[in-house]
Amino acid sequence: MSDTPIPTAITLHKASRTLELAFGDQSYTLSFEMLRVLSPSAEVRGHGPGQETLQTGKRLVEITSIEPVGHYAIRPVFSDGHDSGIYSWDLLHRFCINRDQLWRQYIQALENAGFTEESGRDKPMTTRSS
Repeated sequence: MSDTPIPTAITLHKASRTLELAFGDQSYTLSFEMLRVLSPSAEVRGHGPGQETLQTGKRLVEITSIEPVGHYAIRPVFSDGHDSGIYSWDLLHRFCINRDQLWRQYIQALENAGFTEESGRDKPMTTRSS
């Protein structure tokens, strides 16, 4: 689409675990953790409504590399082995603009699943109820 914002710069900040994206003269920062837990992959989002898988224990995840996908997206490779999410320019721009709201929704989903903000971000779920 011609109205899709295209980043003018993408900078990986490993020390702070953030990805900086510039769209024109505006710059945004997204945490690696946020990008990982909101991955557009089928592994995270499922194949339809209600099939999402809540991601936990991703606070310390890193992006080890970023691969271009055509002229429309990137594919980050995460330190936990996740590498199937394709992040289009449009999706990244939406993440940037809605970062705080998306993060609050993620924290709420953790709490709805019985985690605290800290426990859900630090440790993956190790037991499941039958």
